[in-house]
Amino acid sequence: MTATLLGRILYADTLLHVIFDFGFVFVGVLIGVLWIGNGLPVDLIDVVIYALILAVIMLAITAWLGFYQRIHTRTVEDSRARAVLSLHLSVPVAYVIFILLPGAEGNRLLIELSGMAALFGMLAHRVQASHHKTRTIVANRILIFGVGSEAKTIATSLNKEDPNAEVVGFYPGPTAGGIEVPEDLVLSRNLSLVDTAKAHRVDGIVVAVKERRGGKMPLRELLDCRLYGVAIMDISSYYERMLGQIRLDALKAGWLIFGDGFRQGAIRTVIKRIFDCVVAAILLVLALPLMLVTAVLIVIEDGFPILYRQERVGHSGRLFNVIKFRSMRRDAEADGKPRWASANDDRTTRVGRIIRKLRIDELPQLYSVLIGDMSMVGPRPERAFFVDQLTKEIPFYAVRHSVKPGVTGWAQVRYHYGASVDDAAQKLQYDLYYVKNHSLLLDMVVLFETVGVVLGGKGAQ
Repeated sequence: MTATLLGRILYADTLLHVIFDFGFVFVGVLIGVLWIGNGLPVDLIDVVIYALILAVIMLAITAWLGFYQRIHTRTVEDSRARAVLSLHLSVPVAYVIFILLPGAEGNRLLIELSGMAALFGMLAHRVQASHHKTRTIVANRILIFGVGSEAKTIATSLNKEDPNAEVVGFYPGPTAGGIEVPEDLVLSRNLSLVDTAKAHRVDGIVVAVKERRGGKMPLRELLDCRLYGVAIMDISSYYERMLGQIRLDALKAGWLIFGDGFRQGAIRTVIKRIFDCVVAAILLVLALPLMLVTAVLIVIEDGFPILYRQERVGHSGRLFNVIKFRSMRRDAEADGKPRWASANDDRTTRVGRIIRKLRIDELPQLYSVLIGDMSMVGPRPERAFFVDQLTKEIPFYAVRHSVKPGVTGWAQVRYHYGASVDDAAQKLQYDLYYVKNHSLLLDMVVLFETVGVVLGGKGAQ
C-alpha cells in the first residue's frame, strides 16, 4: 500500500530506490566529469558540490512527483511525462545554485552536460522500475475486513496494482452475509481482530463493508488495531489513494464533509491564478503559428466562421461562452437539439477530425483562461442542458463546479473522451479527486500528462 496507508513505516525497498537514485546521479556526475574531462583543469571540489546539489534536488522533485509511491495507475507515457517534468525542474534549480558558488568558467559546460546525462539515465531507470512488476524483499501484509463483493474487488485491485502487497486473508464481520472471496483465505473469528492482526503480522487493514450500522463494524477492535500500529483505511480512502479517483459507489456525503481536502483558500486561489495566466500566455505565444495555420485550413475547407462559441457551465454554476476552433459543419445542430459528440461523428469536418484528435481545437480556450472564465486545469465545462440532466442522474455531480473548469484536467488524462451519462459518471470520479486534492503540483503533472495523452494518440474525439 501507499506510505499514507501504512503509517510511518519506512520499507527497505523504497529506501533502496532512494539510495540508488542518489548514487546514480552523484557518481554519474563524477564519472562523467573526471573521465570525459581527463586532462582538463577540473576542480574536484566544485564537481562534488554540484553533484551533491543535483542529487538532493533530484530526489526531492522525484519524490514530489510520486515516483516512490508504492501504488500507482500511471501508464508508461504518464511516467515519462513526469520524468520530463523532473528533468526540467531539477537542472535549472541546481544550475542557479551552482552559479552562485565559486568555480572555473571553463568547467561549467562539462559539469552541466555530465549532470544532464546522469539525470536522464536515472529517470529512464526510474520510469522502467515504476512499471517493473516484481516483488521486493519486503511485502506489505494487508488484511481485508469483509468477505463480500467489496472485499473481492479490493483484493483484485491490490493483486493487480501493487506487486508488493500481500493479502493475508479476509476477516468476516459479526453479521457477514454471503462469502464472495476465496474460502481458504477467510480467517476464523475465534481470534479477535487485533489478535489476528498480530498473528499474521499485518501492516494495514482495509475495511471493505458498505453497511456499518447495526453492529457490523467492530469499532473497539479496529481502534485496538490502530493503537497497536496497524493502519486502517476505508473503501473510499482506498480508492482515492490507490486509483486517483473518488468512487461514487463507495462514497458517502459524511466522508466528503468530515474528510480532509477541498482546500479553496485565498493563497491557493492566487497561486493558481498566477500559474494559469503565465502558462496560458506562454502557450498562446508558442501556439500562434499553429493557430494561424489551423484558421486558414478551416476557411479553405468549410468557410467562415473559424471560431465556435458555446454556452457552458463554469465556476459556481455561472454561465460563460467557451471558445474553440470550429471542428464541425456549420449545420451540426440545425435542429437545435444538443447531442453528445461521438467517435467518427459525421458532423465533423476533415480538418476538424485532425484538430480534435490533437486537441488543437482547444487552443482558443487559452483566451478564456486569461480573462478568468477558465483555468488551465480543472473539470471539463459542460453545456447547461447536459449539466441539468447529469445533476439529476449522478450524485454529487454539482461538486465539480466548486472550482473553475479547465482546458485540460485530471479526468481528461485518466479517462477516454466522455460521450454518455455513464462516461460522465466515470469521469466525475476523477473530477471529485481533483476538486478534493488540487494543488500546483497536480496541475503541473496534469499539463505534462496531457502532452503524453496527445502525443500518444489518445486525444479527444
